[in-house]
Formats: sequence, structure tokens, C-alpha cells
Amino acid sequence: MADQIRRAAGSTMPNIVEGFDSGSDVEFARFLRYSYRSAGEVQSHLYAALDLGYVDREVFDRCYAMCGEVKNTTAGLIKYLKTM
Repeated sequence: MADQIRRAAGSTMPNIVEGFDSGSDVEFARFLRYSYRSAGEVQSHLYAALDLGYVDREVFDRCYAMCGEVKNTTAGLIKYLKTM
């Protein structure tokens, strides 16, 4: 599970960079959606880790909130790109 969380969390930033470097707003938005989904995947794994007792509530809340920030930021950027 830790490896799955690391992979999902570790793919968020590279997806943003890859989309940004594409030179196209459409492609950028596509990769931002990948990043958004990766953050959601981490949140899902965090619930499982909490249920299994691998993390305590404090760690869960902190990590879940960070994923939420990533999702909110990427969603806002996607929305902005749609107005371009």
C-alpha cells in the first residue's frame, strides 16, 4: 500500500510538468486531470490505510488535506484553461 501511495503521489507533479511542457492548453488540461485523479487515488489509499490502522487520524487528516489542496489547485487551473 505504501508503494501505491508513493507512486500515485509521485505522479502528480510530473503530470503537471509534462502537460505544461506540451505547449498546448488542451494537453495541459488533460495532464492536469491526470494529476487530479492521482491525488484522488492517494486519498482513497489513505482511507484504506486509516481503516487498517496503518496511519492515525492526525496523519490521515494532514495528508488528506494536502491532496485536497492539490485537487483544488488543479481544478482551478483546468477551469482557467477552459476560459482561454
